[in-house]
Amino acid sequence: MFQYVVLKINGEDRPVMIRSADTLLEVLRNELGLTGSKPGCLNGDCGACTVIVDGKPMKSCLMLGVEGTGKEITTIEGLQGTAIQQAFVEYFAFQCGYCTPGYIMNCQSLIENEPKATDEKISEWLKSNICRCTGYEEIETAIKSVLRESNSKDRPISRESEMD
Repeated sequence: MFQYVVLKINGEDRPVMIRSADTLLEVLRNELGLTGSKPGCLNGDCGACTVIVDGKPMKSCLMLGVEGTGKEITTIEGLQGTAIQQAFVEYFAFQCGYCTPGYIMNCQSLIENEPKATDEKISEWLKSNICRCTGYEEIETAIKSVLRESNSKDRPISRESEMD
């Protein structure tokens, strides 16, 4: 049995007919054509399907599409031109690229929720995603560069800096 729902995805209301049993991942990919979220393990272990729901990372294979009603959902397609995407390119934080959208979504959420994240907090957040191709060093370097840049913008200008 199908039902009509409206999902707010990347700031846009998207009406869609879905079954109650459809996961958010299936709805995004098969019904809305948003294929950036990748099916991996389909049981929440790998993080390839990560999206941001109401500001928090969520594995879309574990969430039913109908549960997205009334929530703000951001997919990789909604992050075009963000600092974290640029950092992934700059620091070569990918190899085959399959897991990259999920990592970028998780890192974007980390930036928004933990702007002063410690190394331990970064490591903790990155444990929710798996990459089989590359070491995690480049991914950590990318996220740290964005956090460092955003935190440097938050610092007040010192008296000495004003005199230069």
